[in-house]
Amino acid sequence: MDASYRETSDPGSSGVPAGPWAHPPAPPREPVSRAPWPALLLALGLIALFVLQAATGPEAAVQRFALVPVQVRQGHPARLLTSLFVHGGWTHVLFNAVFVLAFGAPVARLFGLRPGGVLAFVAFFLVCGVLANVGYVLLHPYSEANIVGASGAIAGFMAAASRLTDRSRAGLAPFNSPTVVGMAAAWLVLNLIVGLLGMNIGVGDISAPIAWEVHLIGYAAGLLLIGPAVRLLRRV
Repeated sequence: MDASYRETSDPGSSGVPAGPWAHPPAPPREPVSRAPWPALLLALGLIALFVLQAATGPEAAVQRFALVPVQVRQGHPARLLTSLFVHGGWTHVLFNAVFVLAFGAPVARLFGLRPGGVLAFVAFFLVCGVLANVGYVLLHPYSEANIVGASGAIAGFMAAASRLTDRSRAGLAPFNSPTVVGMAAAWLVLNLIVGLLGMNIGVGDISAPIAWEVHLIGYAAGLLLIGPAVRLLRRV
């Protein structure tokens, strides 16, 4: 979850499709060892970056790379991106890594393992995460809270994965399919509860509410962008 801190290939025996134009069936549940390598590499990358963060001082990384809405407005837009790779603790980063494997894996299969598909997978992650952070800045333009975590981007994977279930071989599931509606409703309710309860997460001695708005905006981004992403890949 994102946390707010106030300073204070071709089809073959492997079953991996060449890309979205292959229209694979909804992906089965698979062990981590069989997750597509882009999803596995992203999950391990988040953990490796947290190891580096912990070694160099977790609070220092938050100070330097976290999203601070008021600072973004003052000319520091890079924090919209860098904050995705800073986390609030081992529980925080491990949860996000597991969610990358669970929901990023079907998206990686959809895009395929050729260079274009891998680039699309990474771009989708980054775009969903940045849009989620932009939304948070627009909602809280004068906030001095430090927002960290990749959950906005991962929420985009979750939404995209929901459209890979109740679908025909002809394309993605429609927005009104039972799984798409059910997952979106569950995610909305869960995050509203988090917001109402004011659930916290902390780095060192700093503790502040989870940025639940980022989760909802990232989910909306993934839900809306997966279709255009697939259509774009078909043209290249």
